[in-house]
Amino acid sequence: MKKLTKLLLNKIPRPMLIQMSVWARPLIYQFFKGDKFFDPIDGRSYRKFLPYGYGTQRENALSPGTLSLERHRQMFLYLQNETEFFTRNYKVLHIAPEQEFLRKFKKMKNLEYISADLFSPIVDVKADILDLPFADESFDIIFCNHVLEHIQDDAKAMSELYRVMRPGGWGILQVPMKNSLEKTYEDFTITDPKERQKHFGQYDHVRWYGIDYFDRLKEAGFETEINFYSQQFSDEEINKYGLRKNEILPIVLKK
Repeated sequence: MKKLTKLLLNKIPRPMLIQMSVWARPLIYQFFKGDKFFDPIDGRSYRKFLPYGYGTQRENALSPGTLSLERHRQMFLYLQNETEFFTRNYKVLHIAPEQEFLRKFKKMKNLEYISADLFSPIVDVKADILDLPFADESFDIIFCNHVLEHIQDDAKAMSELYRVMRPGGWGILQVPMKNSLEKTYEDFTITDPKERQKHFGQYDHVRWYGIDYFDRLKEAGFETEINFYSQQFSDEEINKYGLRKNEILPIVLKK
């Protein structure tokens, strides 16, 4: 049963998993409720988190209630503990929004929250990140997580995000990153999905970002912060929240 669960979790796309989970959440919570793990996004405790990951699976990665991963919970904790995101009035752009965040953020009365994506049916605006349909300096905050690794011309995408951010604005732009890589690994001649999975970790990725990701962001105009936010917590808390200690939270600012 454990092997079957792992197989299903990693073969079914996450957006489909999330859609399937919405109607089943009361049952899911009853089955997994406990006191060993805590998901800050839904504020609930669980007896276990689930394994997840392409190729090598990470134990205690996926929250059964929100289907959030470590990076989602780290970001939420940062927003909750280190910013005024939940109390101050902001205009927010969220590119390719995570469904759990979209549901939560859209209900927040302090936010003018706009979601955008080229393909998703659940967003407010159909938009190409390479040519965003927004005026210059429109947004206080921008979230764009695990999008840039899909796009060959990531410099153009970064410049568009910079263009529509207001001076004094900030954002979180997460990407799959190998901290051990000094230089980003990309090869646009690799187009076969199996080869992309082998080289870049997922069938539809075109690169593995290295630590020079922050140089690319600076070239677009951003000031950057390499934030290991999970390290703010004790080992006990890291285990409880299901975080990864060495995962970077990339924060950008526009002066």
